[in-house]
Amino acid sequence: MAVSRGWRGWLGPASPALTFVLTMGVVNLFGDITYEGGASINGPFMGALGASAAIISITAGAGEFLGYALRSVAGYVADRSGKYWLVTFIGYAINLLAVPAMALAGGWQAAAALILAERIGRAMRKPTVEAMLSYTTGELGRGWAYAVNTALDEIGATVGPLVIALVLLLNGDYRMGYALLSISAVLALASLTVARIRFPLPSRLEQGRTAEAKGFTAAYWLYMLAGTCFAAGLMSFELISYHLSVSKAVPDHWIPVFLAIATGFGVIVSLVLGRLYDRVGLPVVLVAVVLSSGFSPLVFLGGFQVALAGMLLWGIGYATQDTLLKAVVAGELPEGRRNLAFGLFYAGYGVGWLIGSIATGLLYERSLVGLIVFAVAAQLASLPVFVMARRQGSAAA
Repeated sequence: MAVSRGWRGWLGPASPALTFVLTMGVVNLFGDITYEGGASINGPFMGALGASAAIISITAGAGEFLGYALRSVAGYVADRSGKYWLVTFIGYAINLLAVPAMALAGGWQAAAALILAERIGRAMRKPTVEAMLSYTTGELGRGWAYAVNTALDEIGATVGPLVIALVLLLNGDYRMGYALLSISAVLALASLTVARIRFPLPSRLEQGRTAEAKGFTAAYWLYMLAGTCFAAGLMSFELISYHLSVSKAVPDHWIPVFLAIATGFGVIVSLVLGRLYDRVGLPVVLVAVVLSSGFSPLVFLGGFQVALAGMLLWGIGYATQDTLLKAVVAGELPEGRRNLAFGLFYAGYGVGWLIGSIATGLLYERSLVGLIVFAVAAQLASLPVFVMARRQGSAAA
C-alpha cells in the first residue's frame, strides 16, 4: 500500500520497523474491537444476570490483576524458552475467544469466569508484544513507536463499543452483541498470522541498543511503584458503565458510545503524548496524570454532559497507561530480560488495579465522595514517585 508524503512525514520513515509496528497495530485494532466491545457491556450484562456493584467491580479488578500479575510469568517463560511467538498466539486466542463465548453465559458466575479468562489471555501476550515492539524504538523513538501502535489499538477500542451500541439501538440484546464480536476475533488472529510470517525474528529490527541496563535499576522499581499508585485510581469501565446505567445519568444505548468517544479521543491523545514524550520526557507524564485524576468527580457526580467530559479525562488516563508508561519502562529495560521486565512492571501495576477496584467497588455502595477522594488521591500520589524515579535514572546515567 502506498503511503502519501504527508502520512510518511507524520508517521516516520517507511521502514521495516514502522511496518512491524503498523502490522501489530492492525492486530490490536481487531483485538480491541473484540474485547473493548465486550467490555462496554460487561457491567450491565453482569447486572442483568444478578451481580451487584461490588461483585462487578471486584470481578473487573481481579481480572485486571490477573491480566497484569501473570505478565511476569509469561515474560519469564518467553525469555527462557525463546518461543515468544507461540506464547503470543496462545495469549491472543484465549484473550479473543472468551469474548464471544459470553453469549453462552447462563449466570453472572459464568460471565465472571469468562472475563477472568479474557484478562489471563491478555496477560500472556502483552509482555511479548511490548518486548517485540521495543526493538523498533531505536529507530522510531520510544514514545512514538508505542504511540502509533496504541493509536491503532484505540481505533479498535472506539469501533467495538460503537458496534455494540448499534446492536442495542436496533433492538438487539447483549448476547447478540457478544456473538457478533467473533468476526473481529477471527480477523485479529488472521492478522497475527501475517505478522508472524513477515517478521519471524523482530529482534532483527533493532538499530543501536534499545536495552542498555545490566539489571533491574532503582529507577525501574520506582517507576513500578508510581504505576501501581496510578493504576489504583484508574478504574475499569465495568464499574463506570454500571453507575451510568443504574443512576440513569446516561441512556443504556449511549453507554457504549461514551466508551467509544473516550477511546477515540485517546487515539489523538496517544499520538500527541508519544511525540511530546520523545521531545520533553517525564513532564509529559506528570501533566497527563494530573489531567487523568480529574475524571472520577465528573463521571460519578455529573449528568450526561459532565459525565462525558469526565470520560475524556478517563481516556487520557488510558492513553497514559498504554503509551507513556510503556515508553518509560522501555528506557529501563535490562538486555536479555525485556519480556520479564515488562511483565514484572505490569504485575505491580495489576496490584494497584486490584486494590483500587476492591476499594472503589466497596466505596461505591457506601460513599461516592469517598470513592472520588480515593481515586484522585491515588493517582496524584504517583507524581512524586515518578519524579524520584527520574532522578534515580539521571544519577545512574
